[in-house]
Amino acid sequence: MGGDYLRRFGKIEKRILALDVGTQRIGLAITDELGLIAHPLTVIKRKNDIQALQEIKKIIKEQKVKKIVVGMPYNFQGEIGTMGKKVVAFIEKLKTITDVPLIFWDESFTTTEAETVLIKADLSRRRRKKVVDKLAATLILESFLRAMHEK
Repeated sequence: MGGDYLRRFGKIEKRILALDVGTQRIGLAITDELGLIAHPLTVIKRKNDIQALQEIKKIIKEQKVKKIVVGMPYNFQGEIGTMGKKVVAFIEKLKTITDVPLIFWDESFTTTEAETVLIKADLSRRRRKKVVDKLAATLILESFLRAMHEK
């Protein structure tokens, strides 16, 4: 899915936001103003969809986001599984409150990779829980940016 997008559009938009959507938390990362470097932004605790969507909408406006990259948790067969369907449902709601273009991007193993990085950094389990989602979003965004630059 990501490769098709790159072939069609192929240029970097400034201020790209990445979302790592989970059932309890949503990790966010954003690029610098040149759209070149990914940075962890924040974690939204998901009390309900309305609250989470409003927080994302506020960030989109404040950060002048031009594109949103959404981590898609494909299963081992490369298909959208149970969690992927939940992500799609949430993003369909996001589309109703913003006209910023959205793209799904393979997030395979980003949370696992983020967890590994944090363990190696010797962070406590409590501290890891606070940052793992925004680090996963950063890894999703870095993957997207790499693909854009390799094109």
